Amino acid sequence: MSRTAIVTGASRGIGRAIAVGLANRGYDLALNDIDRQKDDLNDAAEEVRGLGRKCVTILADVSDASDCKRAVAEAISGLGHIDVLVNNAGILKLSTIDEMTPELWDQTFAVNTRGVFQMTQAVVTHMKERRYGRIVNLASLAARTGGPGQSHYAASKSAVVGFTRVSSMEFGGFGITVNAVCPGIIMTEMGRNNLREPERVAYFEKITDLHRLGQPEDVVGPVAFFASDDSAFVTGQALNVDGGIFYS
Repeated sequence: MSRTAIVTGASRGIGRAIAVGLANRGYDLALNDIDRQKDDLNDAAEEVRGLGRKCVTILADVSDASDCKRAVAEAISGLGHIDVLVNNAGILKLSTIDEMTPELWDQTFAVNTRGVFQMTQAVVTHMKERRYGRIVNLASLAARTGGPGQSHYAASKSAVVGFTRVSSMEFGGFGITVNAVCPGIIMTEMGRNNLREPERVAYFEKITDLHRLGQPEDVVGPVAFFASDDSAFVTGQALNVDGGIFYS
């Protein structure tokens, strides 16, 4: 029986790389994103199917609890069962604290933090019944050390790390592990928008031990490890994947 996984925010960037990486490792997949990413999501699904894996697409907003319940139900219906949940969906719109609106703060937490909670809550009953599950949450290096304009993002991702730790305590007795990956600067559309100027790119390349910035594919291996039985005795952890910018 093939292993199966749901990946949220899977239409592009890190989410799409994770989807393709898991497909290459033999997983059948349910790929999720919001409606305006429909075309990119379908392209990602076709890439997965081209690797010989089963793939279903689910348009849903992780900030909406009913959408999360429906997404999990559709994934189970399409794949038969769910072994792995990868909570990847996230947003970042830069804003300084003095200029930030409450609406932007709430929107960031709705997707980045509440979305993780709601997708986890929606899938965990199924995983408990099967007494098996792997939940991998995409946090961020911002959870360790944010930057100007990222207070809302850093706070939301710090909350994901805390949620990961408590989830591992609550679910461990059911054979479910919960871990987080904290990517550093990854050259997705979000990453490029965050850096903006070539001078900032050069600066972070210089201070990174590997003297380069990350690509989405650099995040795949750590996520795949946490999704696999190789990490069966690893839970409640948050792993930095940053090329050597930050140590903790």
